[in-house]
Amino acid sequence: MDQRRSFSEHGSRSTHRTSSAGLRLATAGCAALLLLGLTPLAAAAAPAQASCPDAAAPPAAVDTSEVPPPGVPAPEPLPIPDEPVGGPRLGECGEVTPRGAAPAPIDPIAAQSWVLADLDTGEVVAARDPHARHRPASTIKVLTALVAIRELDLDDRIVATQADADQEGSRVGLEPGVDYTVRQVLAGLIMQSGNDAAHALAMKLGGVDRTVAKMNALAAEIGGHDTRTATPSGLDGPGMSTSAYDLALIFRAAMEHPEFAKAEATREIQLPGKPGGPPVPVESDNAVLWNYPGALGGKTGFTDDARHTFIAAAERDGRRLVAVLLRGENKPVRQSKYTMDLLDYGFSLPRDASVGELVTEPSPTSEAEQEPGPQAAADVDEPTSPMYGTVGGPLTVLAVLIIVVAGAFAVLRRRRAKLAAARRAADHATDHP
Repeated sequence: MDQRRSFSEHGSRSTHRTSSAGLRLATAGCAALLLLGLTPLAAAAAPAQASCPDAAAPPAAVDTSEVPPPGVPAPEPLPIPDEPVGGPRLGECGEVTPRGAAPAPIDPIAAQSWVLADLDTGEVVAARDPHARHRPASTIKVLTALVAIRELDLDDRIVATQADADQEGSRVGLEPGVDYTVRQVLAGLIMQSGNDAAHALAMKLGGVDRTVAKMNALAAEIGGHDTRTATPSGLDGPGMSTSAYDLALIFRAAMEHPEFAKAEATREIQLPGKPGGPPVPVESDNAVLWNYPGALGGKTGFTDDARHTFIAAAERDGRRLVAVLLRGENKPVRQSKYTMDLLDYGFSLPRDASVGELVTEPSPTSEAEQEPGPQAAADVDEPTSPMYGTVGGPLTVLAVLIIVVAGAFAVLRRRRAKLAAARRAADHATDHP
């Protein structure tokens, strides 16, 4: 798994409480910097992420699919991170493109939220409201597949059941009593979005509830703070949410597994049919795989609550990009066309174009973030340069002042973000009936 970490994960993580004295010091520091003709480095506005539409939870459901069982409370929205994961620009609500780049050729009706990212470097090339929380529909099957690949022997056997065959929604056509390999069921999951395949894999993993728990644990392990699934198939359920950012992150992690990448790139296979009957042909339902040069695969999805969702990846000139679209509509053209246009846009941008990055692992506390020891304090108090008394001293004081001001504003910014998250959670309490 990629070990890249974003700058925001390595940034200051002060755990000190603010006090009136601290606030007075910050105010005095700002005044001192202004007198010196400098701009306070930490005076930037608080991240817009917490105030973006759908920052805490998806829009209200249009049906009863997310009503929890009797006596079970609706899940609270997932917490909003204090800082936008992947970098400050990924906390913006609208379209986020590299400085000087043309707007992306995709209307908001095509996808209320989208992300375009480099699968190899992890750089986010462009986005629109990337951390907005929406329902994934069948695109969450990428996470189901990743759990199965990590935990199951792909040559092991699964005997399909009537419960598998009776699953609601799209099915690949598993026949009760027929023996399949895990690899074959996985192909049916990815290629034709089989809810019967999702259920069969879930039962092999220990049951639906246990599989959902594994999926949520893996999403958290990868760094998907916007993701909580309620079903292995992507059918809507209580508390279901993800983001375009998280799905790009999950898809990237899945593509590191050759078996997943192979299934994604497969256009046609045959599954065993009924005893004595012919095999069952299976074709990929991802139009990008059939119509876009260099396509690597992806995943489609739709429910009434999620609307249209889409993932597609492609390679050109040694560069691999993935596009994720959430809460879109197939008008005036289909999602696959919007996705191909978005991939073209990404490939037209310079290779170093970036607005953030996919952070695939939480960053541990670095040495730089730890409290300085006695020796470190002595090193600051006892300068060795002869310039200290004339130029170095004032510069050192100024540097310390800047650090103090930055720390105080960082703490205040985090407080505001937490308060905003709490208010937003309260506002969205009815999103999960």
